Amino acid sequence: MIPVTIGLPFYNAEKYLADAIRSVFAQTYQNWELILIDDGSTDNSLKIANSVKDSRVRVYSDGENKKLAARLNEIVQLANYDVIARMDADDLMSPTRLEKQLKILKKYPEVDLVTTGLYSITNNLELLGARWHHATSITFDELLYKRGCGVVHAALLGKKSWFERNPYDTTLKIAQDYDLWLRASSKNDFSIHLLQQPLYYYREAGAATPKKMLNAYRNERVMYKKYAKRKRYFLIVKSFLKSFIVKVLQNLNQFQILVKRRSAKVIDKDVLNQFQTELMQVKQTNVKGLKSFYSRK
Repeated sequence: MIPVTIGLPFYNAEKYLADAIRSVFAQTYQNWELILIDDGSTDNSLKIANSVKDSRVRVYSDGENKKLAARLNEIVQLANYDVIARMDADDLMSPTRLEKQLKILKKYPEVDLVTTGLYSITNNLELLGARWHHATSITFDELLYKRGCGVVHAALLGKKSWFERNPYDTTLKIAQDYDLWLRASSKNDFSIHLLQQPLYYYREAGAATPKKMLNAYRNERVMYKKYAKRKRYFLIVKSFLKSFIVKVLQNLNQFQILVKRRSAKVIDKDVLNQFQTELMQVKQTNVKGLKSFYSRK
């Protein structure tokens, strides 16, 4: 069995960190270590992380706020194993996520990275929808022009050697993942398989705000100037147009129109039943010593 390092950076995530940790312990694949790395939290997140009593769990905290990209690079340095999976502290993952991703990595040795589709959920773990990329692979142009769902960053599992060759750019404030995909793909070092199954539970609330979207589009234009070899000005103009639409909808109090478009509504009863079954498995998973240290007000 291939051992896996799971990297979970966190910052002020006391509301959700226990759920994220529980979903790691709920995995059908159990040959893993979990690295919990604090990014200078000021709430009870670090207490929650330190409450877990399991030799497979390591907690790191230096009291600094270095941001996500720096912490992801640190996880690569700290990892004991040659395969690394990541997730965000406010999300959960399907109990079969690691098992299914590792099967792909074993089946296709030329592949460096595997990601999955996602379930879009509320903060209270209610299902909003699901989305995944339209194919099992993605080209540089599809990344650049943002065709399809793209790469679900937090659901990534890959070879440590790839992350060592392709570190995150810590000088970027946002969209470090998008820069990494484009940078790696532009030098033909982005061999990735996209599983067309929702194996990651993504808390949608707060993920899309006018401020975040405008920042993302601003950074998008930087990426176009950096990587686009053709249609550069067309892409930049299109990005400015998207920013304009966000501002108009925000002024009209209609911004939720954009949020609702992010995930397709789940109408398939089998998909809904699968989600509910897996979520129950996570909720019922016992983690020795785990405490929430969070009281709902």
